[in-house]
Amino acid sequence: MMRRRELVTQVSLFLPAFILLLVFMVTPFLMAIVLSFTNQRLIPGPVPTRFVGWQNYVMMLRDSQFWAGLKNNFVFVLVVVPLQSAFALALALLVNAKLRFTKFFRTLYFMPTVTTMVVVSVIWSFLYHPDGLVNRLLSSVSFGHWEAVDFLRNRSWAFPAIMFMSIWQGVGFQMLIFLAGLQEIPEFLYEAADVDGASPIRKFWHITLPGLRNTITFVLVSTTILAFRLFDQVMVMTAGGPQDATYTVMLHIYNTAFRRLNIGYASAMTIAFFLIVLAVSVAQRFVLWEEKEG
Repeated sequence: MMRRRELVTQVSLFLPAFILLLVFMVTPFLMAIVLSFTNQRLIPGPVPTRFVGWQNYVMMLRDSQFWAGLKNNFVFVLVVVPLQSAFALALALLVNAKLRFTKFFRTLYFMPTVTTMVVVSVIWSFLYHPDGLVNRLLSSVSFGHWEAVDFLRNRSWAFPAIMFMSIWQGVGFQMLIFLAGLQEIPEFLYEAADVDGASPIRKFWHITLPGLRNTITFVLVSTTILAFRLFDQVMVMTAGGPQDATYTVMLHIYNTAFRRLNIGYASAMTIAFFLIVLAVSVAQRFVLWEEKEG
């Protein structure tokens, strides 16, 4: 009788989450697979929906905007993920030290993370304006030698500006994860290292980093997935411009589905992009696991 009650309790706790997952994630994904083989339009027109086979995927291979967006996605990942992770680890080490006001700094560093990306993007759009705070600060630092730049309308500066803002906004999340990992490392290891006269650098390389292996793996994989989802800040700040300098796959999917009303082709790109991100994440996890085993 007790086992039956426990089973009922477990099912009652599991079922709501399973239903939500099924309705809002699994079902839409399966529908996207089906729609990717059709010419489905967002608004039904005179042309009826029909099966078109691999036509959408062939179209994707010839779509220069898709490949331009994919290249930007990879550039964003290759720049943001290592920099954001390294910066987060540095902040975690700083706030984990036995110093005054550490709770204040933890809150301060985490605040941008709990602010929605749309709000952050709007604020930084003002900061990046030619008359904004960033240009004024650079002018002050350079003693007036800096010439004001319209960062978000300059092809050379737009994407780096978005990268910098994205690192600032998301670093607090990784910092907290690293902080939790740091607090799981046994203190007696550092005490033994102090007795042996180990320097802070040696303690970092031989105690801290090995103790954070699982945490580093999680941070790198999760940050990579989030970085591939680059959309909000690009949509708000540049809309993919100037001259597609900040164009991404997610933005291309959005434009195809809701502006060009081509749901079938947008679904095909969604499936392909999902498989690309999945392959990168699995490869990343495999490499990190091999390093861990080694």
